[in-house]
Amino acid sequence: MKIVLQRCSRAEVRIDGETVGRIGTGFVILVGITHSDTREDADFLAKKVAGMRVFEDAEGKMNLSLAEVGGRILSISQFTLYGNARKGNRPSFIEAARPEVAEPLYNYFNQVLREQYGLHVETGRFGANMQVDFVNDGPVTIIVDS
Repeated sequence: MKIVLQRCSRAEVRIDGETVGRIGTGFVILVGITHSDTREDADFLAKKVAGMRVFEDAEGKMNLSLAEVGGRILSISQFTLYGNARKGNRPSFIEAARPEVAEPLYNYFNQVLREQYGLHVETGRFGANMQVDFVNDGPVTIIVDS
């Protein structure tokens, strides 16, 4: 399981012109899932997200977590994180988990963030063509995998 976590000042996801998720300060998280991922991988990454200290304290140091700044999460499923472009110019997505495996694990990851860590999580729609618009604050972008 792999995530790209980006600190944002605002974010929105639209499907067919309709806004389905919107946050202010927080994280945009792109979530990729491969065949061998388990709930333990999702638990590990949820704990990392909840504890990630990338918001500035009074001294301007990245020392505060999402909860400490009252931030929210926009979580987007992103199978292309497992794209392999080593050969040719058309990526292979063979390492991305099939939807019947990936969707329940993606939903579980978001559920853990909500229920275990008390975080507000907005999402897009799994498998949909989404337009994600956000302002990467900093910019701060962290890649974490399990």
